[in-house]
Amino acid sequence: MTLVIEKSNVELQAIEAKKAAKTVSILTTEEKNKALLLIADQLEVEYETILKQNERDLQMGREKEFEDAFMDRLALTKERIFDFANGLREVVNLTDPIGELLSSRTLENGLKVNTVRVPLGVIGMIYEARPNVTVDATGLALKSGNAIVLKGGSSALFSNKAIVEVMHRALVQTKIPKEAVQFITSTNRETTEQLFTMKEHIDVLIPRGGASLINAVVNNATVPVLETGVGNCHLYIDAEADVEKALSILVNAKTDRPAVCNSIETVIIHKEWFEKHQQAIIDTFNQFDIKVFGDDFAVSIIPDAKLAGSKDWADEYLSLAIAVKTVMNLDEAISHIETYGTKHSEAIVTENQETAALFMKLVDAAALYHNASTRFTDGRALGFGAEIGISTQKLHARGPMGLPALTTVKYLMYGHGQIR
Repeated sequence: MTLVIEKSNVELQAIEAKKAAKTVSILTTEEKNKALLLIADQLEVEYETILKQNERDLQMGREKEFEDAFMDRLALTKERIFDFANGLREVVNLTDPIGELLSSRTLENGLKVNTVRVPLGVIGMIYEARPNVTVDATGLALKSGNAIVLKGGSSALFSNKAIVEVMHRALVQTKIPKEAVQFITSTNRETTEQLFTMKEHIDVLIPRGGASLINAVVNNATVPVLETGVGNCHLYIDAEADVEKALSILVNAKTDRPAVCNSIETVIIHKEWFEKHQQAIIDTFNQFDIKVFGDDFAVSIIPDAKLAGSKDWADEYLSLAIAVKTVMNLDEAISHIETYGTKHSEAIVTENQETAALFMKLVDAAALYHNASTRFTDGRALGFGAEIGISTQKLHARGPMGLPALTTVKYLMYGHGQIR
């Protein structure tokens, strides 16, 4: 008697994605671009449908009293949906990496060896309350010849489901099978954990969200993981920093969108500069209603500042709150970053080129800035189009991950009868 083990819905979805990936992998750039343009148009046509479902998620969030930063990430508007669509159109204009010849050489025996870019296959995307990821990740996956299995957070279930249904209605008009985009509706933890171990169907997992989600995937997955990182980002204001540049960058990096991973959570200030420009710093914090958690010196200078604990140096606020650390020199600033940074984005403001160069060499992070805001650590801001995440690891991909990060290589050998 043969024991038949029934496959779960998640495994069946992954199997369908695997089949569809073969079709997507051999499509032309024109065929993939046409599909992305149709998806973009469909999102704009059906934006009201998506907004209705987003309101269901928002209502649940209000009932559960989610924090403002969380609700901001969850909320959709007509403008945001149209922005998703335009992100897809930007991806269309990007160079298709598939088939790119990375190297070509001929061995002494006449064997020709080519190295080319090919799709990864099936991408498993696990993410939290960011409906934009549903669109961005899908667009990048399809353009790079992959299929994708999406597992969004339960807080955005209705929004994500509506977005995927809209994308499916567009895909049926294209050469890309709608099965290439799978969305898991189950909210059971076991369902997510099942994705961790489906090596035969999923080629890579990409977690995008808070530290607990990322750590759960990294620590438990047997499927290879492209690790994205939380963004405990720092801005160091050096003794030789221009005051206007420093304050402008501080305001932008903290207040432009405080709930995103490339906003700064700590400003490190050289004590000499701090003493000289303390009133300007105080006025800036007051003007933008920034809540301050500082060390002893910062608390002695900034009214209403609260003494920072170890948690304040380590965590993402994702709000209009900031930690303020006072240092005597560059070495102390770098030491603080090494202790509490997450290898995401770090910035220095200084007019001293040698100090800046040393900072850029010694700080270990995916993105480093001299006299510029950390808010540029973003695929679209850097010209990659939509991004699938920001990698803080060192293997395969690092920093904002665009199309090339979703590919691997294949060696193609051409001979005329050579044997070894």
